[in-house]
Amino acid sequence: MISDMLRERRERVFLVFAGTFLCAMTMLNIIGITRFVELGPLALAVGVLPYPLTFLCTDLISELYGRARANFLVTVGLGLNGFILFVMWLGQAMPGVPIGSQPPWQVIALAEDVALPNGSVVTGSVELFSLLYATTSGAVVASMMAYIAAQYCDVFMFHFWKRLTNGKHLWLRNNGSTLVSQGVDSFMVITVTFGAQFLAGNMTVKAMLVLMGSNYLFKMMVALADTPFFYLGTHYLSRYLEFTEEELAVHSQQ
Repeated sequence: MISDMLRERRERVFLVFAGTFLCAMTMLNIIGITRFVELGPLALAVGVLPYPLTFLCTDLISELYGRARANFLVTVGLGLNGFILFVMWLGQAMPGVPIGSQPPWQVIALAEDVALPNGSVVTGSVELFSLLYATTSGAVVASMMAYIAAQYCDVFMFHFWKRLTNGKHLWLRNNGSTLVSQGVDSFMVITVTFGAQFLAGNMTVKAMLVLMGSNYLFKMMVALADTPFFYLGTHYLSRYLEFTEEELAVHSQQ
């Protein structure tokens, strides 16, 4: 029977992991592809930068709290994805203040026609929110589809490797699950986000492959780099949270 103090400690640590997971996921959806940055030879959407943290969080939760808790967090994240999309749609659907009555920083004057990722073309003056909505709404839909496949895949593969190795080789289940799920995520999110542009002839196969490759290579490097943190987190947190071998064994079966 664990004490109330220990139970609260465990829930606080879970809350930190859950908050980090949901924050990184939300940032991906909000800032999304609003900007691309260069990281060495890689071209990355700025929203991708914090996203690999989500896989470290679910791996640590899977290891310490079990599969059920990890899947619960992924499901909550899926609901928040839907909520973000609904709020964005609602904001776009509601009548806005006439452009002439808006503050100057809310209106962008375009020098030429601009083709957006969703296949639409904007001209002249456009509201900042409308431009952001057109840029990110398709990315949020893509993110939701990739999120469903990748995050559940990550949790499943983590426990698959754990059972296969009888709980040994932390590095294998940490990297084996993340590398597979990140590949699924990178392929789906780029394909769905820029599919309309590709079909409209505004994006080449080479450009899409470069984005997919850059996306995956970045996530792969981060996944490999977070292995020491996974080891440290597992080692010290299992002691700090006073998980017994029996509890960890039960969690691995849940």
